[in-house]
Amino acid sequence: MDMNSRNFSGEMAARLESLRKENLFRELRTFDSPQSPYIQAGGRTFLNCSSNDYLGLASHPALREAAIRAIERYGAGSGASRLICGSLAPHHDLEAAISSFKGTEAALSFSSGYAAVMGTICALMGRDDIIVVDKLVHACVVDAARLSGAKLRIFDHNDLDDLKKVLEWASNRKTSESRGDTASQTLIVTESVFSMDGDLAPLKEIVRLKDEYGAWLMVDEAHSTGLYSETGAGIVGMLGLGNKVEIQMGTLSKAVGASGGYISGIKSLIDLLISRARTFIFTTAPMPSAAAAAIAGIGLIRGQEGKALRQTLWKRVEEFSSELGLKKWPSAIIPIMIGEEARALGKAAELREQGVLIPAVRYPTVAHGQARLRVTVSAAHSTEDLRRVARLLRDTPTHLVADEVTRL
Repeated sequence: MDMNSRNFSGEMAARLESLRKENLFRELRTFDSPQSPYIQAGGRTFLNCSSNDYLGLASHPALREAAIRAIERYGAGSGASRLICGSLAPHHDLEAAISSFKGTEAALSFSSGYAAVMGTICALMGRDDIIVVDKLVHACVVDAARLSGAKLRIFDHNDLDDLKKVLEWASNRKTSESRGDTASQTLIVTESVFSMDGDLAPLKEIVRLKDEYGAWLMVDEAHSTGLYSETGAGIVGMLGLGNKVEIQMGTLSKAVGASGGYISGIKSLIDLLISRARTFIFTTAPMPSAAAAAIAGIGLIRGQEGKALRQTLWKRVEEFSSELGLKKWPSAIIPIMIGEEARALGKAAELREQGVLIPAVRYPTVAHGQARLRVTVSAAHSTEDLRRVARLLRDTPTHLVADEVTRL
């Protein structure tokens, strides 16, 4: 090993040791079974309370069969980017299904939700623009805002007064720095259901402020698509805000049970992204099997089976939150706040010894000192499954997340 390689190796070792000392070291686990309420790893079976497979569709026979049929007809890979020769029929069928599902003119699918956000924000916003985000938005939104070169401003979580102050600042700045025909834009980005706290954004009020200050609004529906509204379209649809939200974003990897991300909105938005979104242009198209599975998942969600699964999910959420002494909880995400990273790791290890999988969520996913156990409830869980978990959590000196959540 030459000197340069030894220096690199030593630097990597030092950085890893620093992570271990801060209780922030991560390692991959190998799971030997499909996503389900019970999952196998290392020869053991665990009750899985950490998956985003909220409706239990990831292993549904209809999605498996759709993926198999797509492989048999289109092969395993797409072979090229969408703009070369990789835009296969399942991709177009998926986008038609998404736009119908979300009630918009058009939609565009991406390889992941991260890619959807990165490509969209960087395509729409530049150095003369302003991006205003909730303090707790997903990391991909912050990464995209920084990469776009736009001015990034953060408002306190779900704090409408603070959002109003930021929008006033943005409006005054645009007025004072107006450059003739060059129009600066302001984009607000929030989640409808926040992925780590499980609370909801006050979307009606955010839309009102957006309209008042002439801003655009992007809503990440990753954790609400499939779970809210009569058809499962999400909170934007349930509140009748579809024509008020310029950019609807979501994933196909959670309640839908497949993989990928999407942007849904007016046709001109989608046409622009096809020509400008670098994470769409410069990547091989997703596997046709993934697109076909997502189509099947959306079909199930919109039908009677999806309605029944949603009813079961909300019944399980109510049962579990009641067992923990919480009032009616608004999402399938229930965080158990621990605080210190080491303590959260210890609690997660104790639960694993009891056969329950709820990994500790630590920095940078959440702020330093706000480590937690993030429990996710699925329609596939049984009442007894969740009672068992609740008993184990009650027996540990943890602090339940404050029951201060935004109600619909």
